[in-house]
Amino acid sequence: MTEPLANAYREFAHNAPLYAELGAGVAGDRELLAWLDGLPQGKRQPNLVFAAYRLVAGTPSGWTEFETTLKDRRDEVEAVMLARRTQTNEAARCALMLPLLAALPQPLALLEVGASAGLCLLPDRYAYDYDDGAHTLGTGPPVVRCRTEGSPPLPTRLPEIAWRAGLDLDPIDVFDEDRIRWLELLIWPGMEHRVETLHHAVAVARQDPPRIVQGDLTTSDLDDLAAEAPSDATLVIFHTAVLFYVPRVGRAIFRTKVRELGATWLACEGPDILGFENDRDDVMALTRDGERVAYADGHGGYLSWG
Repeated sequence: MTEPLANAYREFAHNAPLYAELGAGVAGDRELLAWLDGLPQGKRQPNLVFAAYRLVAGTPSGWTEFETTLKDRRDEVEAVMLARRTQTNEAARCALMLPLLAALPQPLALLEVGASAGLCLLPDRYAYDYDDGAHTLGTGPPVVRCRTEGSPPLPTRLPEIAWRAGLDLDPIDVFDEDRIRWLELLIWPGMEHRVETLHHAVAVARQDPPRIVQGDLTTSDLDDLAAEAPSDATLVIFHTAVLFYVPRVGRAIFRTKVRELGATWLACEGPDILGFENDRDDVMALTRDGERVAYADGHGGYLSWG
């Protein structure tokens, strides 16, 4: 198991210099790899380790400081990792979903699985700037900026949302400052624009918080929540960077449930997670009902259509 784990760290966050350095260091450190290998399956991800470290000891200057401090305070870092989850909540991913949402019969009933704090349930409450002002809509802040390729069908109006709700194993209350701080720490150092977007999106959410229900997307929790959606709205079940954390069997169960519910299924996940060949590095596959329509940056920064 150690070599796949080492590769996961070696290949992590190439566009974040500090985390790339830390990942390479962990990949070459047998002691740390053995420690990580002994943790539960869902508690070994690089972003969880690095965020937990930052919560305990602050942001390190580089590998030397990180290695020394982690080995000295490993029990504290591990306690945080076991108690918390990787729950990034990138409001900028709404820019990826927007063309698909706007093209559906309106109004919409949005149901997000793995919703975290529900910031991606608010696509109608943000402003969007595609291609440095070439196409804008909505009112901010936040202003979500996205670069495009391949002429995606950018909408001229925001979607009409009649109902919205989220499902998550551990919902985040947007008024809980400790949990919001954790969302900040899950953002890679050097990406302050993502922190700014997070703050603005949280401020919007606090005006009228979306409902997030504690539950599991592979169980009847999904069916029960979907049953609450109004029948005269298009039910959309969507998620971004969630299925990576769901075992293969659970992914298959979820897909079957979505199909049986008759919902439109939108997803933005690693290509291999959705069953596509991963022939491009550091991209997600954006899909509608299981068909890929685009590649995208996992943080919402660009959308490559077709």
